[in-house]
Amino acid sequence: MNNSMQLTAYYIYLPVVISLTLIVANQLFKNGKIFMLDIFSGQKDIALATNALFRIGFYLLNIGFALTIIYFNQIAGKADMIVRLSTKIGGFMIYLGVMMMLNLLLFMRGRKAARRKAWERNQFVNPDNA
Repeated sequence: MNNSMQLTAYYIYLPVVISLTLIVANQLFKNGKIFMLDIFSGQKDIALATNALFRIGFYLLNIGFALTIIYFNQIAGKADMIVRLSTKIGGFMIYLGVMMMLNLLLFMRGRKAARRKAWERNQFVNPDNA
C-alpha cells in the first residue's frame, strides 16, 4: 500500500470539497435572502436568521457527507490517484448540485405558500375582491 499517495489524495480532496461547499453555500444563501424576505413578508430579522440556519445545515450535511466518503483504497500510482480523485470529487459535485437544487425547491415552495397565505389574507380583509 502506498501511504504517501493516499495521504496526498486526502490533502487534495479535503480542500477541494470544502471549498466547493463554501462557494455553493455562499451563492445559494446570498441569493436565498431575497426568497426569505418574501417568505417572511419583509420581516428581516426572522428571514436572515432562518437563512443563516439553512446555511449551517447545508454546511453540516455536505461537509459531513464529504467526510463520510473520504476513504481511498490502495492507490497504485499518480494516474490511479487522479482517476480516483476525479471520480470522488465529481460524485461529490453531483451530490452538491442535487442538494443545491433541493434548497432552491424549498425556497420556491416557501415563497409560493407565503404568497398564497397573503392572497387569502387579502381576500378575507377585502371580500369585494372576489
